[in-house]
Amino acid sequence: MLIYGINPVLEALRAGRVNELRVGARSGGRVRDVVTLAEQKNVATRHVAPGELDRAARGGAHQGVVADVREATSVGLEDLIVHAKSPPGAPLIVVLDQIEDPQNVGAILRTVDAAGADGVVRESRHAARLDGAAAKASAGAAAHVKIAEVVNIARTLEALKDAEVWTVGLAGDVSKRYDEVDLTLPTALVVGAEGKGLRRLVRDRCDWLVSIPMRGQVGSLNVSVAAGIALFEAVRQRARKEAG
Repeated sequence: MLIYGINPVLEALRAGRVNELRVGARSGGRVRDVVTLAEQKNVATRHVAPGELDRAARGGAHQGVVADVREATSVGLEDLIVHAKSPPGAPLIVVLDQIEDPQNVGAILRTVDAAGADGVVRESRHAARLDGAAAKASAGAAAHVKIAEVVNIARTLEALKDAEVWTVGLAGDVSKRYDEVDLTLPTALVVGAEGKGLRRLVRDRCDWLVSIPMRGQVGSLNVSVAAGIALFEAVRQRARKEAG
């Protein structure tokens, strides 16, 4: 698959996933850093006309670089749970319920990486490709975040419960606040598509439903922003607990 943009390509190179690099015939600045790293990684580089980059990126802001990359290998749900980063034994996972917009998916991956969370779970049938716009929106995080692809989100929530991971769904129509839940426990934050929210079967299987209070005139947040708020509340609670 093809990705484009300085940061996504740099991170894919660092992750060892690039098969071939294409750069504009006239390139300088940070593009040279990309070419240098590609040489260090023994990745073939082709200098091409700007029009070829434009076509490959389908009009996206490629910043003079396009890379052909290997798709990341999907991990198992158990891998996200067992190999939790910090604190050990308390995984922090984000579950995507039919979020198919590549910009939102990319932004969520970027926040998951920034928060040091353990990974993302999504349905393989309703999943945005992680090339193009999603990779660009992730600012390179798509090359690093672990992703478990599953057949059914509702059944996956049951599997998470069996593994003693608490499932916390974000919903705008409930009174319980997102910061009233103990997110230091093993936690899976469940977020739904904008406009639709969580599907009924998914919503019904969450241990808790929580909302982010809205004080302005707009009634809801972008899903990637909402996921970020909840993730960093978990980070805050866990840091406070570790500090004693």
